[in-house]
Amino acid sequence: MKASNNFFRLETRLQSLAGKAIADFNMIEDGDRILTCMSGGKDSYTMLSVLLALQKRAPVKFEIVAMNLDQKHPGFPEEVLPQYLESLGVDYRIVEADTHSIVKEKVPEGKTTCSLCSRLRRGVIYRTAKEVGANKIALGHHRDDIVETFFLNMFFGGKMKAMPPKLATDDGKHIVIRPLAYCKEADIATYARAVDYPIIPCNLCGSQENLQRMKVKQMLQQWERETPGRVDNVFRALADVVPSHLADTSLFDFRGLATGLAKVDEASLFGDTSYEQAPLVFSRSNETRIEFVRPSLKAQQAETEV
Repeated sequence: MKASNNFFRLETRLQSLAGKAIADFNMIEDGDRILTCMSGGKDSYTMLSVLLALQKRAPVKFEIVAMNLDQKHPGFPEEVLPQYLESLGVDYRIVEADTHSIVKEKVPEGKTTCSLCSRLRRGVIYRTAKEVGANKIALGHHRDDIVETFFLNMFFGGKMKAMPPKLATDDGKHIVIRPLAYCKEADIATYARAVDYPIIPCNLCGSQENLQRMKVKQMLQQWERETPGRVDNVFRALADVVPSHLADTSLFDFRGLATGLAKVDEASLFGDTSYEQAPLVFSRSNETRIEFVRPSLKAQQAETEV
């Protein structure tokens, strides 16, 4: 790998964004033992590199245990990750679990296997975390994954739900973190190519790709080409939710809302609020008409009446 100024700027940006996400969500604390899940793809390689770099200068002490799950896919190059991790001197575990045969047995030919495979994989990861004494589990999902999941859940599940940067497992025994939550997939891909990681193909299982996710990804890519920055805006919106302007009665007490109690930004109910403009003021009324005017015109009317 030939280092360049562009590469160092990219590396710094990825580390800075990951550090900010870790700080914003208090992902890593002193004494944590983090099971870092390695698939052999660009995202997990980058996540491990970033965590190792941050570990050297973080104000807290934490341990990293890398993990790869060998699901017994035909043709899986089982020597790649052990060789890479040993070259780094990283503590690691290779976990063998034949989820591939279970998926092939349960899922009809031609159907997407991702859902069942993911569920089986998650169970193995949680158990491995317990076995190695890890209290945190790090996954390599990035900003684009989070935005895609948001639209998938909205379009196909009828829910406003994404991937949180941090969550507790169902049994409450582990915390799952996503240190790359603020990082763009394009930056990660560029970085991975520059470093020349020994990438393991993600299609060894032979399953057709998740077509719904691919359609959403293509939609977002088209949006980004037409209006650069739109995906960033969507991601920022996930961190700036206004329950009073949605329709979920479990998040906002609409039934109990009454005059004199509301503290809502009314301007946003009537369209664009990006312009600096004083609100119209009441001017006059009669039996059939009510007039509102600009404040300056109201002042002129008052002077005329005097």
